[in-house]
Amino acid sequence: MASRLHAHIGTFRQLEILLAVFDGGSVKAASETLFLSQPTVSMQLKKLTEAIGLPLYQQVGKKLKFTDAGLATVQTARAILQSCEDLDMQLSSLRGLKSGTLRLSVVTTAKYFIPHLLGPFCQRYPGIDIQFTIANRQQVIERLEQGLDDFYVFSHLPKGLDLEVTEFMSNDLVAIAQADHPLTQKPKVTLDEFCQYDFLIREIGSGTRHSIESFFEQHSCQPNIKMTIASNEAIIHSVLSRLGVSILSAHTLAFGEIYDVKVINVESLPIRSQWSFSWAKNQKLSPIAQVFLDYVETEGRDIMQQAVKL
Repeated sequence: MASRLHAHIGTFRQLEILLAVFDGGSVKAASETLFLSQPTVSMQLKKLTEAIGLPLYQQVGKKLKFTDAGLATVQTARAILQSCEDLDMQLSSLRGLKSGTLRLSVVTTAKYFIPHLLGPFCQRYPGIDIQFTIANRQQVIERLEQGLDDFYVFSHLPKGLDLEVTEFMSNDLVAIAQADHPLTQKPKVTLDEFCQYDFLIREIGSGTRHSIESFFEQHSCQPNIKMTIASNEAIIHSVLSRLGVSILSAHTLAFGEIYDVKVINVESLPIRSQWSFSWAKNQKLSPIAQVFLDYVETEGRDIMQQAVKL
């Protein structure tokens, strides 16, 4: 019975490749993710399709559309590989956390401080692997909905999801400009005056943009948006090039390199929020994830308070 079932669902590697194609949207993306050639990916998918006995997806233009059989196989593949991960975590617990994987998915700005948090933890548990995914807010929400990681780091929690949450530290969004910009020379700047200058904003889907748009809507103001830029670093360099002013997390400046930018004292700013670790309420934490959460709630907070120099 078991051998016949295995013949129908393919090998673990084939299921892993199928998930990579589904998540990446193409054979090319899967090959890059798994460091395999495209012919190898295609060949393994062909073998899996033959084992299943039904087509798994169809090519529609430049996109792949998964069939009902394909979606069912993807769902089962996730369950099978998750079971393997659960077994690995249980064995890691029995070994005293000497091995295993911790998966974190964080919004872009969190990349500045999460490594400072991971450093001491990894030194304590050197055998643990870390899968560290950095994406914009919408992409992290999608990963959360798919249950791909142990923890998800946000500054503004997504609505409509049943989550467990541990607040970690404050996240202030501040107005910035090039150091000798006229606004940096003033002791206080009104919001209306700030809105008259060219404004640089993050892309749609960014948590920083979400916070900024909510802030201006609340204050019935509209910034003079000149450019949409998809990274904090590019915004900082654009500010340095005198292309405009912006609003970014203070952690971008605190943990990044030293830039020749200055915080503008704008009324009603900073925009205040809290960084938090979240996970689905129905998600059982692995032994490694539970140890990491305990670390975050105790030593981790102290480490970050010492590291933050705002």
